Amino acid sequence: MASPQVHRNVTQWNVNAMTKMLDEAIKKVRELPDSVQDEAAEMLFSVAAKQGEPIMLDEETRAAVQEGRAQARRGEVVSEENMQAFFERHGVKR
Repeated sequence: MASPQVHRNVTQWNVNAMTKMLDEAIKKVRELPDSVQDEAAEMLFSVAAKQGEPIMLDEETRAAVQEGRAQARRGEVVSEENMQAFFERHGVKR
């Protein structure tokens, strides 16, 4: 196991290696409620996972993904107006 000093240096290097855009996004996410921060973290984990091993989904998540795909095949999609309202509520600039 790495010593605390080594771990601290590695962590510092990772923070410094972030792009400015990612750093700004994380600053904004820190201002959000905990539940939204957790959602953002899940998205980041998902992106990071694409660089490594596949993610194993639990049955509930797998069912939700399958239902979402089925809805898309049936053409059941969210309107542009609803998506715009969602983005505005969450401060997303498009």
